[in-house]
Amino acid sequence: MAAGGGAEQGHGFTGGHNPWVVALTVTLATFMEVLDTAIANVSLPHIAGSLSVSQDESTWVLTSYLVSNAIVLPVSGWFATRFGRKRFYMSCVALFTTSSFLCGVAPSLGALIFFRVLQGVGGGGLGPSEQAILADTFPPRQRGMAFAVYGMAVVLAPAIGPTLGGYITDHFSWRWVFFINVPVGLFSLWASNQVVVDPPRLAALRQRAGPIDYVGLGLIAVGLGSLEYVLDKGQEDDWFASHAIVGFSLAAAVCLVAFVWWEWRQEHPVVDVRLFAQRSFAASNVMMLVLGMTLYGSTVLLPQYLQVWMGYSAQQAGEVLSPGGVAVILLLPLVGRLVSRYDPRLLIAFGFTVLSLATFHMAHTLYPGIDFRTALQLRVYQSCGLAFLFVPINTLVYAGVHPSKNNAVSGIVNLSRNMGGDIGIALVTTLIARRSQVHQANLVAHLDPGRGEVRARLEAMAQALTRAGSSSADAARQAYGALSRLLAQQAQTLAYLDVLWLLGWFALAMIPLVFLARRPAPGAAPAGH
Repeated sequence: MAAGGGAEQGHGFTGGHNPWVVALTVTLATFMEVLDTAIANVSLPHIAGSLSVSQDESTWVLTSYLVSNAIVLPVSGWFATRFGRKRFYMSCVALFTTSSFLCGVAPSLGALIFFRVLQGVGGGGLGPSEQAILADTFPPRQRGMAFAVYGMAVVLAPAIGPTLGGYITDHFSWRWVFFINVPVGLFSLWASNQVVVDPPRLAALRQRAGPIDYVGLGLIAVGLGSLEYVLDKGQEDDWFASHAIVGFSLAAAVCLVAFVWWEWRQEHPVVDVRLFAQRSFAASNVMMLVLGMTLYGSTVLLPQYLQVWMGYSAQQAGEVLSPGGVAVILLLPLVGRLVSRYDPRLLIAFGFTVLSLATFHMAHTLYPGIDFRTALQLRVYQSCGLAFLFVPINTLVYAGVHPSKNNAVSGIVNLSRNMGGDIGIALVTTLIARRSQVHQANLVAHLDPGRGEVRARLEAMAQALTRAGSSSADAARQAYGALSRLLAQQAQTLAYLDVLWLLGWFALAMIPLVFLARRPAPGAAPAGH
């Protein structure tokens, strides 16, 4: 259709504006929100020191945001339909911008956590609304390129977030991590008001909206909030050794099962869980979940290893990730074009194949003496696989779904990606801690101080320390301490390799699942157009 067309049926609805202006406008807010989830992580020590709280207490700055964000994600489609998508979207931008400013001026940890909850509520509604806007603005044959633009923001923001956050915190103040959202949010509000227009059918859907499902809202709020707490605090509290984790786990299980049962029977559900009866939709969400696991899990794993065992600064570790984001940006336009010409399932299968092979290669290559260039290349290889996943999965998830369900689809698929990220991070941190203990016990059990090579190593270290000025007794103790640190380093490295192998197998397992989804007709509109 023409760029300025406002037609909707089968062509996409632009409201008389150039569709790419609409795409860039809404993507700006996505970049701001996703960046904020990553940029604050490196500022936690500075926040703790500035507000006179412990490091553990400061982590609630992250947890509070994730909990409120997770609760809003799946219900955002319902809010957009009931109150108008443009109105809901702009309300989310305004709330996110205002709460960002309030986070920056927060005088205490309690106030900062409260404002982060508000920020999470606003941020949770942005991604799904923007994705639904793109799905309605562009016809199916052009959605690949539209989602490629959106994907650049989603993938690039977490890649540059730690580097940017470290720079801002080191050179200015942790408060500027939040203040930088304000001018971007204000511009996004103005631009959105100019170019975003709700399709006419959304007004009709709003008129037919049923009463508010308070039971469904309550169940999903408690269920997802509890699950998010478990994933974020589980390893820190030793999982089910903690009564709090057990309680929240039971609450999450009971509420989420009850939520699915309740919503399946509602005429006007707050989340349309019946969409999972469609094979392509269900498979796409599982693949998006695993994509989130591998993306965020590896984003935590590699910088953590480089900082803990290689002595990299937070900024240097972030610089290892940044070229991967550049690789994704360069590949996404190509993937967007390929999606409109080829079966997206083939692109997804190729993406998971590359991702799994790159992760297995990292498991073979990672070692304590790894150099900067090699670490950077490992991340770029992974990113090449990720580029072939985000756009095709987002395209496939809308295939065969009536356009009246676009709001619901975008909310659920964004939740799948975010929950996959949370699961991936929890999995990585837990397995590294647990597998390190197992490997260290095995290494110690097979270490015989009487063996010639071990004794020679200890003697060489002791002699070097003696020449440096230590007494014989101190040198012997320090040599054993150095050997102990070496064993810990080797045990941790083996644990990191275990996690990489597991993530690689998760990615590989998605390849047969791809073909359970139905092949969308090339260039065809979703059902109901």
